[in-house]
Formats: sequence, C-alpha cells, structure tokens
Amino acid sequence: MSDFPVLYNEEDRLDAVAQCGLLDTSDDPRLDRITRLAAYVTACPIALISIVAAQRQWFKSRHGLVAKQTPRDVAFCNYALVEPSIFVVEDATKDDRFRWNALVTGDPGIRFYAGIALTGAAGHRLGTLCVIDTVARALSPVERRLFEDLAGCAGDVLRVAECEIAATDARSGLRLGLNY
Repeated sequence: MSDFPVLYNEEDRLDAVAQCGLLDTSDDPRLDRITRLAAYVTACPIALISIVAAQRQWFKSRHGLVAKQTPRDVAFCNYALVEPSIFVVEDATKDDRFRWNALVTGDPGIRFYAGIALTGAAGHRLGTLCVIDTVARALSPVERRLFEDLAGCAGDVLRVAECEIAATDARSGLRLGLNY
C-alpha cells in the first residue's frame, strides 16, 4: 500500500501512461515554452511537466531543475493527480503530508507547490503541470488563473504529442508490412 493517494482507476491510468508513448522521449519545445511561462507568471524558480508512472515521475519538460525524474513515493504530483482542480501546498514544512519528504528536507528544498493534473488522449490523468518555490507563499488570483490556462495548453500539447507518436508508430508499422 502506498503512502500517497491514487485514483480509483489507477491500473487503467498506468496502462494509459505506458501506452501514450511519452515516457523517456526527447524534449518538446512546445512544452518547454509552457514550463518557462508557468515559472514566469507564478514567479516560481521551478516549473515541470511530469508524467507519473508506477514507480517514478518523469519530467517531460523542466525549467529550473536538473533532475529528469524522482521516485514516485516522494512526488507531490501524486496529490495533484487526484484533485479535480489545482492542488496547492503553501508551506510544505508545515504540512504533515510533506514535512519529512526528502524533496522538502533536502534538495531542492520545496516549500511551495502548485500542480494541476493533465489528461491524455484516452481521458486518463497522465501527469501534471506544476510550479515549485523554495519559499512559502500563495498564488494570487491572477497567477492562479494564468497557471490554470497554461495547464490547459499543456494538456492540449500532450494530447497532440500522443497523436503524433501514434501516427509515427502506425506509419512505421505500415512500412514494415510493405517490406515483407
């Protein structure tokens, strides 16, 4: 049993993550622009687009963080995945769910987190757009609205990327079939 919340359809969600073809793919400049904008409009030093798999969260796009992934058991994004809207932690050091988390007590020293689930082409929540700060704070109403809009854009781009991957796979399969 995990120490983090999971969706009622977690097995289906994990199947969708495996099928989407996004894990461990190259950088996507469309998503990189969104993470930069998310960091800018929220004045946070870190912004990420994560894909949350069974044992890890992998960052499809990242701004202000070198790491490409973290173990799932320390991922704040687990909580954002199950929320119907934005999930916010204003001060992780004062939140019992996170105060002893290695990402709070160590590098990068998370204090503030805001994340929104991103839905894939099949309707499952694949990951999140999130912003992180090393100081406790809140989002202003304007920051919140802009962040929500950017999450909508990120979800749109992820769904397009899924379709592009599926089309490429289909063309490759067709070419293989024609070569026999």
